[in-house]
Amino acid sequence: MKNALLLSGGMDSLALAYWKKPDIALTVDYGQLAAEAEISASTQVCRELCIEHHILRIDCRSLGSGDMAGTKQDELAPASDWWPYRNQMLLTLVAMKAVALDVTQLWIGTVKSDEGHRDGTPEFVDLIDKLLAYQEGGLRISAPAIHLSTSELIRVAKVPPSLLAWAHSCHKANVACGQCRGCNKYIEVYQELGDDVDAAA
Repeated sequence: MKNALLLSGGMDSLALAYWKKPDIALTVDYGQLAAEAEISASTQVCRELCIEHHILRIDCRSLGSGDMAGTKQDELAPASDWWPYRNQMLLTLVAMKAVALDVTQLWIGTVKSDEGHRDGTPEFVDLIDKLLAYQEGGLRISAPAIHLSTSELIRVAKVPPSLLAWAHSCHKANVACGQCRGCNKYIEVYQELGDDVDAAA
């Protein structure tokens, strides 16, 4: 039986890949605007860490909303990067591939700051874990860093700066826009890490 990681190429999942060294990483191009940059970052990380990497391409952009889809923000959106049922969708798609690869444990890179969305809360992780475990395959979902901030996760995982530099967090493009919530988080995390990154370089 194997373990796997949903790897987006952002700081959180990248740090989790370095920390947990999963057997398999799964990256999804679901129609998000930054898909190619996320795939590039994920591919590089998997090469460096010798992780088996699978890329799924399923275009769901017509169902998206906000920054990641390049469309008008939905009225229900709590933030500009909200995409209806995105994490539920991603976990379902990845689970379909994971069971075929004999995966029984799937890690996700949810961190403390993600609880601004309901699908970033411990309650959501518990519910989706129970739902998938109930079905054929008995796949289990967990978020090992859910009680950590991104900077805390990076410190705990001891991610080298050379690997962290590959992270792509922009929600709007394959080249960082410097203005979206993802880019803002990226900058804030580097500021929080401060001398830790410089000392490790």
